[in-house]
Amino acid sequence: MAVRAVRGAVQLERDEAGHMDEQVGALLTEILERNGLTADDLISIWFTATPDLHSDFPAAAARKLGIVDVPLICAQELDIAGAMPRVVRVLAHIESDQPRADIAHVYLGAAAALRKDIAQ
Repeated sequence: MAVRAVRGAVQLERDEAGHMDEQVGALLTEILERNGLTADDLISIWFTATPDLHSDFPAAAARKLGIVDVPLICAQELDIAGAMPRVVRVLAHIESDQPRADIAHVYLGAAAALRKDIAQ
């Protein structure tokens, strides 16, 4: 089985913990579903959030989904002028037999504009 990476992002409408849980949870669920994955296929997940998000750790949403024995880490995105606000990004390392070209990267809502080249 190969190690693969899956990317994704979602833009939040507001900086509220419940909203972050909902949106990040939806992003993770979509990543798992589109790639035919379960929590057992996850190796680790990196979350980043833009500097304007303060209400919660994005990784908390993963724990609430039952992803409890996978290493998770949160970091802050660079504060670049003109960058899309209120964005949580995900980089998940997985075990999968899928070819790299078949991995579905998930960019929800307005975040699809971030990576038109790989958003599906």
